[in-house]
Amino acid sequence: MSKRKRRDIPQYQTPLIETHCHLDYLDQEQLEQTLQRSREVGIERIITIAVSADNLDKVWQLAHSAEDIWGTQGLHPHEAEDYDEALADIIRQRASDERIVAIGEIGLDYFYDHADRAVQRQVFEAQLALAVELDLPVVIHTREADEDTRAILANFSSSLAGQGVIHSFTSGLPLAEYCLSEGFMLGFNGISTFNRADNVREIIAHTPVEQLLLETDSPYLTPVPYRGKTNAPYYLPFVAEKVAEVKQLEVETLLRQARENSMKLFFQAK
Repeated sequence: MSKRKRRDIPQYQTPLIETHCHLDYLDQEQLEQTLQRSREVGIERIITIAVSADNLDKVWQLAHSAEDIWGTQGLHPHEAEDYDEALADIIRQRASDERIVAIGEIGLDYFYDHADRAVQRQVFEAQLALAVELDLPVVIHTREADEDTRAILANFSSSLAGQGVIHSFTSGLPLAEYCLSEGFMLGFNGISTFNRADNVREIIAHTPVEQLLLETDSPYLTPVPYRGKTNAPYYLPFVAEKVAEVKQLEVETLLRQARENSMKLFFQAK
């Protein structure tokens, strides 16, 4: 746990958009408290992310439970072996729903290897193709899989046209440069505040502010100065402050651009 002094959550004039969290991991009391506090600190919109066959329905229900909550549909690479045509049909049926803003969380994870790597690659490609078919952006997870992530994205270079975000970006500069050149956004969260995350801060410095998104990935990756506590969307201002510091921008300037980026990617027709 960080020994830095904790302080009140800062509030800014610009409304914030939480582009990646997992509200379905909370019980009803936690959810109500989290939403109330998030609204109090200026979180205007929240995107809660699907990861498994078991939580597609819950995320869909949450996205319809309040005016400031939206959701995604998709399978995390950990769950790739559960993907089949029946699941694809569920995602397909919900694609036109105005509360569903992306296909995700999809991608590759070679760090944990919870699913066979060949299956991960196959399912990643299938869900990218589904996103192209449905004309929805993608939320991509990649860990220790830079080369394969790049190779698979290259297969969709013309059809995806950068319509997505590599969330919680912790990969190397070559993948960052490729994704940025293809027009993708990079998402940054509380990792940016960690003492040993110089590699992430280097990527933030390299990322054009027009291609940057803010997220928490809560309930994980709580930023300093609250590291050690359960994360929540209402800690997003601390992420914004660190990213603004690295980019040498005023926080309000960073927030305005990040909000514009989020609206452009996820809410053009919402």
